[in-house]
Amino acid sequence: MDVLSDVIAAMRTGRPTSSRLRVNSPWCCRFDRYDGAGFHVLLRGTGWLIQEHGAPTRLATGDVVLVPHGSAHVLSDSPHAEGAVPFDAVAADPDGRTEFLCGKYRLDHTRTHPVLAELPEVVHLPAQLGRHPELRTAIDLLAAEVTGERPGRDAVISGLLDLLLTYLVRAWLDENARTGWPRALRDREIAAALAALHADPAAPWRTADLAAHVGLSRATLARRFTALIGQPPMTYLTWWRMTTAAHLLHTTDQPLSAIARQVGYGSPFAFSHTFKRHYGHTPGRYRSAQPCARSAKRE
Repeated sequence: MDVLSDVIAAMRTGRPTSSRLRVNSPWCCRFDRYDGAGFHVLLRGTGWLIQEHGAPTRLATGDVVLVPHGSAHVLSDSPHAEGAVPFDAVAADPDGRTEFLCGKYRLDHTRTHPVLAELPEVVHLPAQLGRHPELRTAIDLLAAEVTGERPGRDAVISGLLDLLLTYLVRAWLDENARTGWPRALRDREIAAALAALHADPAAPWRTADLAAHVGLSRATLARRFTALIGQPPMTYLTWWRMTTAAHLLHTTDQPLSAIARQVGYGSPFAFSHTFKRHYGHTPGRYRSAQPCARSAKRE
């Protein structure tokens, strides 16, 4: 089980979107807060990303920026946000000297996994020769498809956007590998423990069973897992079970009893009690509060 892929899949609520725009100075466009994540790639020229809080980030040709928590921000040709207009209202100039590719992912932040919660408000990946070659290839392919009209364009763009999000998060993990979740995913035993919990959350795991599975003592696993993940193995397992249950409630029509079994609860009553403790609502009420959930997955 690939934990990162599992995490992204649990948060996704619909298809991503993207667009390519060419402009001439002066230009200044605003992106309002969004329930998801956004990205920008500066294909040509220079610019600035300006956050509501924090210093502006200078962007050069080839730079990539991920805004993982959907924070409001501005892209501009100067380090100032005055006069910013909504992105959709920016006038395109086919002869413009600045070109960028922008996109959004629809993510449910009520189910944000800690591996993504650790990401900063802005992840800036400067263009560097030889760095993150898979990411650069995905960007080149996406930039070509966004302005093309070849058969299968929509399917290709959707797939490339999925790849791009994974590559962006992976690049950040690669560059911050010494602490927390990035380190946990590179720790052989802890990564194996996470993979086991994700692969079969319904199994009757105990810390001793998980420790035996990865070849550690119970005490060593508990200590290392808690130090890197921020919570003990069984606490994380319960959290992941409830996150998985919420995703199933949000995206399927399965009965509650079937969902309870998939996340390790033989009794729907016990499942409902635990779910309410985590989300503040019973599973049935949680599902009914999201009437468009099943259709969102098919958008």
